[in-house]
Amino acid sequence: MSNETPLSPQPPEAPAGAEHARRLLESVRAAFVGQERVVTETLAALVAGGHVLIEGVPGLGKTLLARALARAVNGGYARVQFTPDLMPSDVTGHTLYDATSGRFRIRKGPVFTNFLLADEINRAPAKTQSALLEVMQERQVTLEDQALPLEPPFMVLATQNPVEQEGTYPLPEAQLDRFLLKVRIDYPSADEESDIVDRVTRGQTGEQLDVEAVMPMVSAAEVLDLQQAAAGLEADGQVVDYAVRIARATRDWPGVHNGAGPRGGIALVRTARAYALLQGRDFIVPDDVKAIAKPVLRHRLQLGAELEIEGLSSDDVLDQILEQVEAPRP
Repeated sequence: MSNETPLSPQPPEAPAGAEHARRLLESVRAAFVGQERVVTETLAALVAGGHVLIEGVPGLGKTLLARALARAVNGGYARVQFTPDLMPSDVTGHTLYDATSGRFRIRKGPVFTNFLLADEINRAPAKTQSALLEVMQERQVTLEDQALPLEPPFMVLATQNPVEQEGTYPLPEAQLDRFLLKVRIDYPSADEESDIVDRVTRGQTGEQLDVEAVMPMVSAAEVLDLQQAAAGLEADGQVVDYAVRIARATRDWPGVHNGAGPRGGIALVRTARAYALLQGRDFIVPDDVKAIAKPVLRHRLQLGAELEIEGLSSDDVLDQILEQVEAPRP
């Protein structure tokens, strides 16, 4: 007879995968102090099968989040520091001559993992950025005319610093659109910061990020089951129409140079399904669409000069759009 204390059961109406989703949330939160919104949005991207662009100043836990997520699903993890001299082959891999066998062999790059942290992606030249973004889209690497598929699940967590602009190569709009979400990490609250300082300094030297508190709660196969469960959640036609109307409103909004394309509406519904599953529901509601609208759409808008002069951000514009686009009533 097992002596393990069972976790509290899910209600009978909980959809398939809700228990795995709950375990995943609890495990990552054990290491990542506060930032509930950031954790939920990142996990929603994973469950939706997408990639995340994380923006925040140094020291806010972007690396910790990626490592905690990889540990929670007992998956592979790799980190690449993007620099101006980074070559595409440094990410994807290359072929080399083996003098012993007299043959060329393939040396796989760090992209062959489950969770890849692309640190400061905007510091690499466009050619290297494009190589990674192609892998994100195709889920495979082509070396010497040989297609090498990546082991699922595969997720890229790319980071960029919003402050430093010198020596950076901004991601083009078409490449930004490949990220399902753009997540912003803000400074923690005073209590959360005190907790962080206490954890990092208690009983250890240096600033080693501790992910020992994160327990592997789901397997890679269970993550794939989660993604299938989210894809199967019910989406009422009126809610889908609401998501489309929000995406279309960004195109005609005064002062917006370029709005979200059709991929924006698709991303809204995909992520809303994942977000609903994390909430323990088997259907999406308008509030799910609202909750994830800004991380889904903020990087898909290009603001005109007049809005930037006024000091408005894409989030400000999206707040106005969400106020004006009428949600369907139950």
